[in-house]
Amino acid sequence: MTPLLGRRARLRWLHLIIGGALLMPYFLVGTAIVGSFRAGANVFSSPVDQLIAFAFALPMASVTALFPLARPLSVSAARALCGLEPDRPLADGPARTRQARVRAALWYTLHVALGGIVSGMTLALTPFAVGVTVLPFFAAVREAPVLDVPEALDGPWLPVLAPFAGIAMLAAMAGCAAAAGALLADRAPVLLGPTPDDRLAAAERRLAGLAVRNRLARELHDSVGHALSAVTLQAGAARRVLDSDPEFVREALTAIEETTRRTVDELDSVLGLLRRTADTAKDAEDAEDAEDAEAAGYAQDTTGPGLDALDGLLARCGVPVSYTAEGDRGAVPGAVAREAYRIAQEGLSNALRHGGRGGPVRLRITVRAEEVEIVMDSPLPARPSPVRPGGGRGLRGVRERAVLLGGRAGAGPHDGGWRLTACLPLRPGARELA
Repeated sequence: MTPLLGRRARLRWLHLIIGGALLMPYFLVGTAIVGSFRAGANVFSSPVDQLIAFAFALPMASVTALFPLARPLSVSAARALCGLEPDRPLADGPARTRQARVRAALWYTLHVALGGIVSGMTLALTPFAVGVTVLPFFAAVREAPVLDVPEALDGPWLPVLAPFAGIAMLAAMAGCAAAAGALLADRAPVLLGPTPDDRLAAAERRLAGLAVRNRLARELHDSVGHALSAVTLQAGAARRVLDSDPEFVREALTAIEETTRRTVDELDSVLGLLRRTADTAKDAEDAEDAEDAEAAGYAQDTTGPGLDALDGLLARCGVPVSYTAEGDRGAVPGAVAREAYRIAQEGLSNALRHGGRGGPVRLRITVRAEEVEIVMDSPLPARPSPVRPGGGRGLRGVRERAVLLGGRAGAGPHDGGWRLTACLPLRPGARELA
């Protein structure tokens, strides 16, 4: 009896009753339409007229279900009452495309059609079947006009078979309700499941979330990683000359203090950027904006050091740097200037960790009419640096920063040293990770 009267069957039956209730306004309009053609006739007393009114009601239900908000309401009801399997996902959010709206309309029409039939059976057949079941036990029931038994069936065997007939009718009704509920549960993932456009939108939202996390990782890697490398180098040098050169130790401690203070400010800026980007992502999703959260965060980010802060960075980086600037740095937009600073900072971090002692780092930044070019040359170490677990993200972050602005970046051996290059357009175009 579980398939017919179990908890899932009862919930599906309730779902069908709700469908029948939703059908009633359309059905009443249908009866009014039929009644207008049959003056003086009682539509509710004619099964044929009721079927015609039912046929009028279904197209009206389909039209009203084309509205975008019909799908989330149907999805909520189906999830709560249809007993779907966990691996059968349904779509969230309003139906924005034609395909999604048509599917939702088909589901709604099927729901109210089956719900109307099962509700009608429940209301009409239940009292009749109960009356037939108790017919042998109550004389008043046998004499009731609603149970007027034809003479051909009225015999001595009627009291014996009536209870079985009533129970059979109730079982048949429960079977019909269970079959209709199972049909709805089977069609729900097809008609209310995500369309290809829904899957694409979900993938874009996941990509936007990954872009936000990647950007945060790049910011933390470049700012905090550079600071730790510089502090480690300064502390190591100060330890080696602690007794012989107190003045150098004093300068090293001052540089460490300034570097950590600046890094704390940059860390606060990065965390603030994360909060703003998360808020932007939520607003963009609520507004169904086509732009992803990474692009929105890029447009709103007005914090962080730019090219004007390079002089201070080079003075405290811990390695000698030959710096050449060509062109008007003031003509570089803020977003491009911030990325250029981070790229130069990452190059200096790599020189601190892996660079050799054969000569100074050479940095050249050239601002042209359409782009800014960054070229950094550093000596190679005498011995290859050991690969750290989880390392190697810096150069990938440099490439990502360049690609997000529509530019390019690369690094590799050059003339006996190591060269890092990046070209960033002054008018960023691409904002997608390659």
